[in-house]
Amino acid sequence: MVDGAKKPYVVAVAIQAIYTGLFIVSKAAFDSGINTYVFIFYRLAAATALLLPLALISSCRRRSTTTATPGLTMSCRLLFKLFLYALLGNTFTLNVYNVSLKQTSATVGSAATNSMPVATFLLALLLRMEAVKVRSRSGLGKLAGVALCVAGVLVIAFYAGPSIRPLAHHPIFAHKPHSVSNSAWIRGTFLLLLACATWSLWIVLQVPLLKEYPNKLMATAMQCLFGALQSFVVAVVVERDFAKWKLGLDIGLLAILYSVS
Repeated sequence: MVDGAKKPYVVAVAIQAIYTGLFIVSKAAFDSGINTYVFIFYRLAAATALLLPLALISSCRRRSTTTATPGLTMSCRLLFKLFLYALLGNTFTLNVYNVSLKQTSATVGSAATNSMPVATFLLALLLRMEAVKVRSRSGLGKLAGVALCVAGVLVIAFYAGPSIRPLAHHPIFAHKPHSVSNSAWIRGTFLLLLACATWSLWIVLQVPLLKEYPNKLMATAMQCLFGALQSFVVAVVVERDFAKWKLGLDIGLLAILYSVS
């Protein structure tokens, strides 16, 4: 059994392992031909179908057990804020990230997420949610960690070269190999960093949002719902051939189900 003090670290490692699997299956799905914008719509729609009923049930139970819930009512202002946060954190970030993942590799995509603590830390500094004492050991440690994260991402992106796909020969990961130009690789890497930066901004914005509306499950479900609607509009504009929207028993469906789970 893991004691209470070590549980957060175990959970953090487990989440990173789950995300690593997501990068691999998503990259394989994109290489197999699924449209990245259609993929994001299905991903957010499936997440909404899973989370929204749970959030509604949880809200009904909470209202039946409490007499007053002043912080759990949704105003038009709050809905508009959730719409904007979904536009930033779901629609824009996920679409940019997956487009750039298609141009690079699962290895670079996984490494780029290491820049998220850096962006989150810098944004928290700008918003005065974090403080750094440069002359202290903790301050120097934070700055050293920031430098190492950025250096690691850039080294893996620009030195490692083409991706290594140890599962590529498995039937479920079957796809036709294609070459990626250096310009596309570099553009994809910087788009990954941009997506991680906007993702970090979204994470920082969740702090005041949850103070205003502490129902985490409903806030997440509503952002998934708005993101699904926004992503549907984007996908329709980009891919108007609905024959290419069909899902089969292949890596595309597996990647969607995996991203939701």
